Amino acid sequence: MNFSLSRRAFAASAALLPIACSKAGDAVSESDKEAAAAAPKPINPLVQQRADPYIVRAEDGWYYMTGSVPEYDRLVLRRSKTIAGLADAEERVLWRHEKSGPMSGYLWAPEMHYVDGRWIVYFAAGPSGGGADVFRIRTYAVVCDGQDPMAGKWTVLGELKTPWDSFNLDSTSFHHKGVRYMAWAQREPGIETNSNLYLAPMKDALTPAAKAIRLTIPTLDWEIQQYKVAEGPSVIVRNGQVLMTYSASGTGAVYCMGLLTAADDADLMDPRAWTKSQKPVFATSVETSIYGPGHNSFTVDEKGRDMLVYHGRDYEKIEGDPLLNPDRHARVQRLYYDAQGRPDFGVPVGNGALPERFSPAVRRDVMLGHDGTKLVLAKGTPLPQTQFRQIAGADGAVQLSPILKRDQGFKVGQDGAVALAALGSADLFLREAGEAKDTVRFVSKADSKKALAFSGDAITLADKNDPATSWLVD
Repeated sequence: MNFSLSRRAFAASAALLPIACSKAGDAVSESDKEAAAAAPKPINPLVQQRADPYIVRAEDGWYYMTGSVPEYDRLVLRRSKTIAGLADAEERVLWRHEKSGPMSGYLWAPEMHYVDGRWIVYFAAGPSGGGADVFRIRTYAVVCDGQDPMAGKWTVLGELKTPWDSFNLDSTSFHHKGVRYMAWAQREPGIETNSNLYLAPMKDALTPAAKAIRLTIPTLDWEIQQYKVAEGPSVIVRNGQVLMTYSASGTGAVYCMGLLTAADDADLMDPRAWTKSQKPVFATSVETSIYGPGHNSFTVDEKGRDMLVYHGRDYEKIEGDPLLNPDRHARVQRLYYDAQGRPDFGVPVGNGALPERFSPAVRRDVMLGHDGTKLVLAKGTPLPQTQFRQIAGADGAVQLSPILKRDQGFKVGQDGAVALAALGSADLFLREAGEAKDTVRFVSKADSKKALAFSGDAITLADKNDPATSWLVD
């Protein structure tokens, strides 16, 4: 199935024509806390060549992951007790495309949801045969005959009933205030875009309970690069807000994410309740070398903290159609919120271990960050400038490196002040657990009596027993 016509091009041209498992949940039980503390940290990319990644944590404590495979010919699922464990977890093929008919070609963007007591995977599919018809994409679902999605038999449930018989994909299901909704992307006849976003309450897994509303049309500059696209919606409800992310533009380096926001007590079926971000909230980062991040989902880590799941490439230039390039890798990172409770997505954090943030344990109103090569303690430093990755060195020691300056690390000067310098000359530190919960010390490898500390708004070395050497990890 090596076709030169992309789904964007097809939709654009068409627009111009007259399991022993329980349901999914976010809660982390008391019995999970010890395991959470010991859970291994994910390393990006989490799973290579899995685009459109979707991770859900079920109430039984398992993480389940699915996504698009480069061949677009099958639906897959893997599970693990930890997010990091998904990287090498055994993957099961749930269902393969049919030999002929409307589901015999490309399979895209699967998501697994627990609906009315059954595991269901929603996905987009088209017919085989080549030419434009292969992009006659519609949304379908398969259903598991048991409560264990890794062991049960999966069969076709049917097609999602959308307002028009037109290009549609990327369906996601969510509950809010006792109502289950479906959001999806579709080309609406009469509107010259590739896809817009729509929302409807659901009567059952495939049937809307009311007329769908249009949430947004791609019109802003960052939504219409190469193609006019709004797709891949995903929903999380936090801090009095219903947050719906979506992806925009072509699937190369211009791919990015926007955000629709509604008050959690609003009528979600009133289009006026939703506000659209005027700038992308998540986009290519040259500094971290992640290109075209998007088609995200949300999950929680073992401690119950919100995690962003998405795909992105390690390089910018792509030979041929980006849709047929296999190197969109599944990635994860923490999702943070600002003082007003609004999500701060930051930037794609880059390959390697997940970065952390540090505040003085005795001065938690400020955050360790950097301004150029200077290390600072301040309020309001942009999120990416406060994220540091640990790079393993000899004998269990680590170097500390900012995600925006991957070739630099912490270096102690002759005056004892610490700043950023070339990674090859950066100092090594031994990470030790602090006395208080979630605190650490970074003891100098060169002088075991001293550790990283703050002095005013500067970073220096101090006696390791000084309270200023204790850092709260976030």
